[in-house]
Parts: sequence; structure tokens; C-alpha cells
Amino acid sequence: MVTVTLGKTGITVNKNGFGALPIQRISKDEAARLLRKAYENGINFFDTARAYSDSEEKVGYAFKGIREKLFISTKTAAQNADDFWSDLHTSLKNLQTDYVDILQFHNPAFCPKPGDESGLYDAIIKAKEQGKVRHIGITNHRLHVAMEAIESDLYETMQFPFCYLATERDIEIVEACKNHDMGFIAMKALSGGLINNSAAAYAFEAQYDNVLPIWGVQREKELDEFLSYIDNPPVMTEEMAAYIEKEKSALSGSFCRGCGYCVPTCPAHIQINDCARMSLMLRRAPSAAWLTPKVQAMMAKIDDCIHCGKCMEKCPYGLKTPDLLSENYKDYKEILAGKPL
Repeated sequence: MVTVTLGKTGITVNKNGFGALPIQRISKDEAARLLRKAYENGINFFDTARAYSDSEEKVGYAFKGIREKLFISTKTAAQNADDFWSDLHTSLKNLQTDYVDILQFHNPAFCPKPGDESGLYDAIIKAKEQGKVRHIGITNHRLHVAMEAIESDLYETMQFPFCYLATERDIEIVEACKNHDMGFIAMKALSGGLINNSAAAYAFEAQYDNVLPIWGVQREKELDEFLSYIDNPPVMTEEMAAYIEKEKSALSGSFCRGCGYCVPTCPAHIQINDCARMSLMLRRAPSAAWLTPKVQAMMAKIDDCIHCGKCMEKCPYGLKTPDLLSENYKDYKEILAGKPL
């Protein structure tokens, strides 16, 4: 079994982490069954967040009675100390525990530090002193915030997007974490569904001994794939490396990673993180589910775009989002008309 140690935390876990965002889409009992199956077969790191609707509740429900046998990380998107304490109280209640192994600031636009106006870092230090938080982490999609957090040496873990589509600058973040003895948790290791070869995804992550990928799991067949890698971990071969290079070439440039940070700012209520990548999803994972009346109505909202630019202001990848939306809607209408992409 391959393990990874999260830097100075000393937490050593199976190389497969369980990303609990998708379980908010399934029933409580179904989620509990998946979580327990993961644990019983060797996965011992589970990542959730206050923002993932009822995900924390399902994690708490699944692991009641065995809490001490596994590691749980969660996140707070609080912008001030009062909201931080409110989030922490709710997380502990939902998770049915009196502590979290890692509490992460959830994609802040700045790097919280001691004595700043937000009061966030001072609050989390106090929570750690009280034993409610064991380790302090941060998640981000912004390269400059991530690097500032690493160089500050204030954080024990970094959660950042990392998959085989990574750029050199993304790899620099991973290497900087290693140099600072900071645990690295890889989110979006399947690029939000664009990567459909989990073996290649695993083999890429396996090249970095300080990286813990967390796989978003919603279905048992998905979990079974990753469980199979515990005893038979995929390794990078020449053939797999060539496949990845071909993938990188096909997906290089301006494509939406689906992080969703632009969505709340859209005055037209466009589901940008789904609409701006629809062409890619249809090319790579053709499904009648993308052509239902409900999805057609979602895509039609693109006509309501007023080009205000708020989405571009929020995009951590600097994308020209309105143009992406327009291009995707054009492709989508051609597919509906029976034309191949």
C-alpha cells in the first residue's frame, strides 16, 4: 500500500483520499455506505467543507463511533472571526466530533495572517489551542495566494488543483510545499470530470511523493476503481506518458476548470461552471443527460449574458468567460441540430 505524509502534520495516509463534495448529491444512507466501504478497504483521509451543503453531516453520520481511526479535513469560507467560530461550531456538530484533523481556509482571495483585519488566523490559532483544530490548512486556486501562503510558513497544508494537465507553475507550487515541509492535497485530480482515465490520473500523482490526491466519489463503481489502486497502483509507463501528452495537447489553452467561483457573481444567473465547458464534456463524455430539456434551458441562459465582466474578475485562471460561454453555446446548438462537433 502506497502512503503519503502531509508534511509537518505527520499525518500519514493512503495515497487515495476521499473527496466528499459529490456525496451531497446522494442520499444519507447511500453516502454512508460509500464512506464506510472506502474506510473498510484502506482509505483513511476524508475531505469535506462547510460549503458542501450536507456533506459534513453525511461524513459524521458514516463515521460515528470510529472517528479516532481516520482523518477528516474540512473548510471554512468565513471572512471574519465571528463567522469562523460559527462555521467551526457547525462543522463539529455536523461531523459529530470535538475536533477536526485539518481545518482549511476555503479559497480566500488573500492569505490570512496574524493580526490582519479579518481576524481569521488569530481565531484559528485559538481554536488549535483549544484542541478543536489539530492542523491549519488553506485551499486556493490563485497561484499568487498559494505561493504567499507557502512562503509564510503559517500553514501546514495546501490544497490546490493538480492533475496531469498541470502547468509548470502548478508544479512549482507542489515543489515549494515539499521544500517548506507543507502537506499538499491535490484537488480536481480528474479536472472536474474532464479526465476520464483514472489510472493515468493516479500514475501522474504517484510521481510526487508529497502529494495526496482526493478523488471526488459519488458512485460505487468510481470508488471501486480507486480501491483497486491500493493493491495495484498504476505506474507511469512510456505508453501512459504519451497518452498524457496527447491529452495535454488536446486540452491546452483556455478551458474552464469548473471551479465555480464566478457563478455567485453572475447577475444573469448563468451556471457558468457547467455551461463554459459543455463542448468539452460532450466531446469527451457523450451522454444524453447533457441534452435534456433541463440542460437546454440552462444553456439558453447564456443569451442573457450582459457582458458585465464580473465572472472574469473572479476567474482564478484569467479566462475570457463570456467568449467561452458564447463558443460553447454555439457548439451546443449545433449538436442539438444533429451536427457533429
